[in-house]
Amino acid sequence: MEWIEQAFHFPLKEDIQADGRIRRWAKIEENQKFLRLVLLEDGITVHNAFFDRSFKPED
Repeated sequence: MEWIEQAFHFPLKEDIQADGRIRRWAKIEENQKFLRLVLLEDGITVHNAFFDRSFKPED
């Protein structure tokens, strides 16, 4: 839950999908990976969360 809260409140990046869902990414230092959080259109409800191997942070 801590990682999901980190991505929710302090994302490195946020995108809005064509269907209105919101994608947010956060770096999880313990794993050295990026967590992708997908929220429903309401911006509150978590649809899913997973480590995104293809995410590359922008410099």
